[in-house]
Amino acid sequence: MKPSIRAALTATALVLSGCSNFPARAESVGSFRTVGGAPMSFAPLVKRVVPAVVNISVSEGRSPTDVAAIPPELRGTPFERQFRERFRGRREQVLGAGSGFIIDPSGLIVTNNHVVGRADRITVALADGTELPARLIGSDDLTDIAVIRVSSPTPLPFVKWGDSRAVEVGDWILAAGNPFGLGSSVTAGIISARGRDIGAGPFDDFIQIDAPINPGNSGGPTFNLDGEVIAVNTAIVSPTGGSVGIGFAVPSEIAIRIVADLRDKGRIDRGWLGVSVQDAPGARVANNGVVIAGIDRTGPAAKAGLRPGDIVLAVNGDHVDSARGLIRAVAAAQPGSAVKLSVRRSGQSFELPVTVGRRLQEAPS
Repeated sequence: MKPSIRAALTATALVLSGCSNFPARAESVGSFRTVGGAPMSFAPLVKRVVPAVVNISVSEGRSPTDVAAIPPELRGTPFERQFRERFRGRREQVLGAGSGFIIDPSGLIVTNNHVVGRADRITVALADGTELPARLIGSDDLTDIAVIRVSSPTPLPFVKWGDSRAVEVGDWILAAGNPFGLGSSVTAGIISARGRDIGAGPFDDFIQIDAPINPGNSGGPTFNLDGEVIAVNTAIVSPTGGSVGIGFAVPSEIAIRIVADLRDKGRIDRGWLGVSVQDAPGARVANNGVVIAGIDRTGPAAKAGLRPGDIVLAVNGDHVDSARGLIRAVAAAQPGSAVKLSVRRSGQSFELPVTVGRRLQEAPS
């Protein structure tokens, strides 16, 4: 059976332009004692960062006639019986568990959209066991990032963003979260690959990690050895629902921008052309650009004079060599702003200004 690529779902159930002012890449492992470059213990790091990692439980209202289902991730596991006993008599709700991390002492928390996006009630459990109600500030389906907030009478522990652009394949990382709803847990591993496209959405650019993440780890952080968050755990490849050592996380260079927009505006505004696109043959090798396969007759591209069969070579002077790259470049533009497309048509090249529209969640590009 072909392994499924799935969200590291809750126990019931990736943005563009990056951000400057990243901390510099560390050249050492700080206070870690090492053998051959590998940490002898992650305990010092765990003690520093875990207080800012939270467990998230959610509920969705159900009608009295609905039957409460055992989460697929728990069926056939030792936790199925515990779930049945704990939630017997509460069949009016679907319960779930996920993870998150505090990025501001006032109570701002980052998690996954698929953890909290449709919840009627969100409860956050801190590392010390304190439970606080949370409200959704904003969420983004296309990158699976959400921001929630809790109120606390005292400042909360928090963690800082790191620079995902600085990590390399083979670097040590630590993942934290709430697997299977068990509570705070950490796993260690390395960066296995970068730039993974798993077909989850048009902005796929995942970091692949081999630190085990399981259902319930969704929304939890991946740390570098300096205790900085360089990715948000989001998806796994698994034929059974459990970890097989292939996990995917949204890099901080994407997440930082999304979180900032959600915090400030509660939504993500992305540019839209109103076209369908496909890679030109040999585009990445020969700089052949991206082919316009179809056009929305009422969209910005049609109004600007773009035609099916045109080849887009660059956006605002920056070369694009894939359909995904063109979508990202346009999405990075603010709706209502003008972009300059470098276009080739029937062997002739020219510049075409286009005023981009606002992208809907389901829009292709």
